[in-house]
Amino acid sequence: MVEIKRETKETKILVRVDIKGSGKADVKSGVGFFDHMLETLAKHSGIDIFVRCDGDIEVDYHHTIEDIGIVLGEALYKEVFPVKNIERFANAVAILDEAAVEVCIDIGGRPYLVYEMPDGAIRDFDLELIEEFFKSLVFNFKIAAHIIYKRGKNRHHIVESAFKSFAVALRRALSYRENGIPSTKGLI
Repeated sequence: MVEIKRETKETKILVRVDIKGSGKADVKSGVGFFDHMLETLAKHSGIDIFVRCDGDIEVDYHHTIEDIGIVLGEALYKEVFPVKNIERFANAVAILDEAAVEVCIDIGGRPYLVYEMPDGAIRDFDLELIEEFFKSLVFNFKIAAHIIYKRGKNRHHIVESAFKSFAVALRRALSYRENGIPSTKGLI
């Protein structure tokens, strides 16, 4: 298990992750919809996630969502790297009713994000913040991820499908393999 604290003028965050967990989530960000998404991430990845955030949500949700992505990414990086004996590459498509999102992951030490998802809002939650979260997570975790919208109309279903797909792909990419480091270079 790894614990990381981060305090700025905009947020005060404590994150704990355990990649050998059972998918338990104890999340309080101050943003209900986002807490639900982090709970989904924990459940379907099998990673225990603990988050406490005191952010300037009276200004906007942006700093809270982005900074949680930063700290969660740092914690996952410390849990996973140096990489060896994992599958490394994985993809998943998870559906929620009419919505489907595909996520492909490479835990290869080279951060990159392809993000093709619809815009809009869920109540007062601007969906551009989901991209900010994944960007912060991916770059601090040092992984590559492609998050691609396939179909759906209900924005809640679409975003939840993305978090489920990311979680399942992450679980698969972290699965044990006997052959050591999955790289032709011999190093990740």
